[in-house]
Amino acid sequence: MICFCLICFIFFFLFTLQDNLLLNVLTTTAKMGFEDNKSKQKGVLNCSDPCITFLLLYITCVSAPVGGFFLESCHLSHNAAICSDRHLKLVPKDIPPTVISFDLSKNQISRIQAGTFTNLLVLKDLNLHQNQILKIDNGSFSNLISLQKLTLNNNRLVKLGQGTFDGLSNLLELRLNTNNIAAVSSTAFQSLIRLKLLDISQNHLGTMKNLYMMLQHMPQLQQFTVRRNKLKHFYSWEFTNHSLDLQVLDLSNNPIRDFRITNNIFPNLTCLSIGDPFSVIKMEWDVKNKTFLRQVSSIDISGLHTTLQVMEELLETVNTSLTSLAANGIKHNRTKLINLACSIPTLSQFQFRRGNLRIITSDFLKPCVHVTELDLSENHIKTINENAFKSMEKLTVLRLSQNKLSVVPSAIQTLQNLSELDLSNNLIGTVNCHDFSNQTKLKELNLKNNSITLKDCVFKDLVRLQVLRLQSNQITDLKGAFKSSLSNLKRLHLNGNKLKAIRNGEFNGLKSLLNLSLHQNQIETLDKYSFVGLIKLTDIQLQSNALKKITFNLLANLRRLDLSDNRIQYPENATLTELPFSNLSCLEELSINAQHHRGKSTLPSNFLQGLKNLLRFSARNCQLIYLDKDTFTYTPKLERLDISSNDLQTLSPEHFAPIRNLKSLYISRIALQSLDFLRDAKLTKLKFLQGRHNQYSVITEDVIKSLPSLMYLDLKYISFYCACDNAWFINWTRNSKQTLVNGAYNYSCNYPDNFKGKKLLDLDLKPCLYDVNFISFVSTSCIVCFVMVGSFAYHLMRLQLYCAYYLLLSWLFDSKYKNNQAPHQYDAFISYNYHDEPWVMGELLPKLEGEQGWRLCLHHRDFQPGRSILDNITDAIYGSRKTICVISRRYLESEWCSTEIQAASYRLFDQKKDVLILVFLEDIPTYMLSPFHRMRKLLKRQTYLSWPRAAGQPGVFWEKLRKALQTGNDPSEENVLLTLTGT
Repeated sequence: MICFCLICFIFFFLFTLQDNLLLNVLTTTAKMGFEDNKSKQKGVLNCSDPCITFLLLYITCVSAPVGGFFLESCHLSHNAAICSDRHLKLVPKDIPPTVISFDLSKNQISRIQAGTFTNLLVLKDLNLHQNQILKIDNGSFSNLISLQKLTLNNNRLVKLGQGTFDGLSNLLELRLNTNNIAAVSSTAFQSLIRLKLLDISQNHLGTMKNLYMMLQHMPQLQQFTVRRNKLKHFYSWEFTNHSLDLQVLDLSNNPIRDFRITNNIFPNLTCLSIGDPFSVIKMEWDVKNKTFLRQVSSIDISGLHTTLQVMEELLETVNTSLTSLAANGIKHNRTKLINLACSIPTLSQFQFRRGNLRIITSDFLKPCVHVTELDLSENHIKTINENAFKSMEKLTVLRLSQNKLSVVPSAIQTLQNLSELDLSNNLIGTVNCHDFSNQTKLKELNLKNNSITLKDCVFKDLVRLQVLRLQSNQITDLKGAFKSSLSNLKRLHLNGNKLKAIRNGEFNGLKSLLNLSLHQNQIETLDKYSFVGLIKLTDIQLQSNALKKITFNLLANLRRLDLSDNRIQYPENATLTELPFSNLSCLEELSINAQHHRGKSTLPSNFLQGLKNLLRFSARNCQLIYLDKDTFTYTPKLERLDISSNDLQTLSPEHFAPIRNLKSLYISRIALQSLDFLRDAKLTKLKFLQGRHNQYSVITEDVIKSLPSLMYLDLKYISFYCACDNAWFINWTRNSKQTLVNGAYNYSCNYPDNFKGKKLLDLDLKPCLYDVNFISFVSTSCIVCFVMVGSFAYHLMRLQLYCAYYLLLSWLFDSKYKNNQAPHQYDAFISYNYHDEPWVMGELLPKLEGEQGWRLCLHHRDFQPGRSILDNITDAIYGSRKTICVISRRYLESEWCSTEIQAASYRLFDQKKDVLILVFLEDIPTYMLSPFHRMRKLLKRQTYLSWPRAAGQPGVFWEKLRKALQTGNDPSEENVLLTLTGT
């Protein structure tokens, strides 16, 4: 259709041109396009090729996707590509080059091939954790010039070959733990010159040679973790003669039998871990000089199987610098080990877990006078002597969790400097008033997972306590424990108990409390005095209770309130007389979500009254069947609204009129029939929209354009209508550079039936590009116009139409005869009328050919029989140096003679060559030349010869004609020529 209209336009344009342009095309095309009889047919058949090409280019420009803001198997979030747990077998190719983080964890990738990460030049973090990678091709990471963190944990790597990490010159952290690596190439790590952390734990490295091959190329390595490998010895001389910059070395859980350091290769080492609880062979320790490990401040010998003598040598090596010691899992020579450890004057942190202790005697920890942090968790301690900690006056942190204590040990009363006490996961039943009598400096107390019964005086002496953990204690009554105590407490955890009610003034003493956790209890009622005294409270968690009625009017500073999973319900069209949040002007976040169905409900229109600074509101799965248009009138600053999983079915612009600052909207699973309400809601600041599992099937252009700030759109599990109604949305999804359409590649069709199950983005949009009715109208109009114009042109402009045909061919082939450099066959072509043939044959031919020797072309003698007259004329004109036009009255009346002079004149003006000689056999008045405007133009610009005027001097006539024929085609000779031929 486009081609047809284009032709019509061309013809219409051509008909307005003057005949000289038509003749230009006639002569040029005739010479260019008709070298043989087949050329003409070829030209006609190819006329549509440019049109088809134009059409294809148009379609390509209009419909070709340019790479939209969505990924086939991943989604983007803040310059991070997240492709975790997508069952991928290959690394996606459509990741934008601007991402700085790329998460490919928990997939099925088995091989990393060269060129996989070609375009990710600014990527800093690549996570390939938990795949099935067996092989990494050489140079696979060579383009990741900005990468700083690479994670390859939990794969199936067996060997690190040459060039595995080539190009990663800026890498800082490399994690390879939990693979099957048994061999390392000597050049695998040669590019990692800036690496600071290497974790190659839980592999099958068995020799020091492997470690040497790694460390020799990493001069800046600070943390080296080789846990759970198969190293059987550690010899410093097998590394290098140069010192390393290591600060942390973890060799734990290796069956090391011999540890020897003969030179100072670790001058900056501060943390050392060594020991294997499963080893049956005792380790030997040999450090030639105590200064070799003089910087070590933390050492972990958990599970170390060795002799007491070796243990003593080991601790003596770090005697002057050790501040932290972990000796977990050591069950032999425990008393002697503690004596050795605590004799180190610098030791301040001592961890002795899983030591199978049952009783802590008065002498057991007596040497530990300098220890400030003691961890005895995960033992079987039942009894602690009241003087067990008497010598530990400096102790500030004591951890006794996961033991079998039934009471708070009285021994802690001697620890007057204690600031943190952990008694969680024991069997403590009752807490007495004197249990914490001397703990005036205690700031954090952990009593969770016991079976505590409270008393009103139990916390009376904890005047500096800031954090109290009482969760999961089966507490049914607070017994006034917080009415007058804990004035400095900031965080109170009472979740996971069996509280049914909060009595008036129960928290009256907690003047400084900021965070209160009461979730997962059985609280049924709250009144406005339940939280009296909590004047600074900012966060309260009340989810998973049995609340039916709520009021929080006394919590003026509350910022966050969670009421999820309660039994709060209101009948339809209810209006509250007692407002639950009327004084919570500072509240920023409110949640009333529900996990379990509890019957149909509504929200009273004034439910949120008083929350003028609310920013986030969530009412997910509340079985709401109606939402009043005035619900959000009281929350003008609302930015995040979640009303998913309800039965609302419809929403209107009136709902959102008061909340024009909304930035995130969650409306999944509410049986919405349409998103048209967004068109007039004017949510110009909305950036995040999630609308999964609804009943609309078409996303219109006006809906999307009404959200100019939209950056994230999630419409998963929508039954899309795969037709032209969604053509705009599909194109927008493909091309949008602002909005990420989450999971767009997996959007599927549900209608019509023949498209069911197909991917939405696979829909062919070509039939949707144009309106069929409009195309039919335009096509019909073009055909009618073409027929009318064609009929008119055929009857009135037949010759011009014929010329226009050649013009079109000349434009399509873009060639002119003037580029043809073939030599001339004749000196001159004689153009004359057959009535003037006697003069030509009797006068002109004898003089020019007989006497002067020129080679002339005459139509009756030299035209090729069987060819068209037009072809012969153009061949004769362009095959001759000159054209002599013998003009008479009969000549002017001849159609073919007129064609010959017009073609010759075109050659004159188009090629800028002096090729035309005019010879008048008769004196023709000017008025007789008026119909021949081309002739008149030539006479004004070109001199000519007149035979009648040369009657007295025929010799001069023939001499001038000879000189005119003799003159070349150089434009500089034009004046000479005109002078010679003029009369």
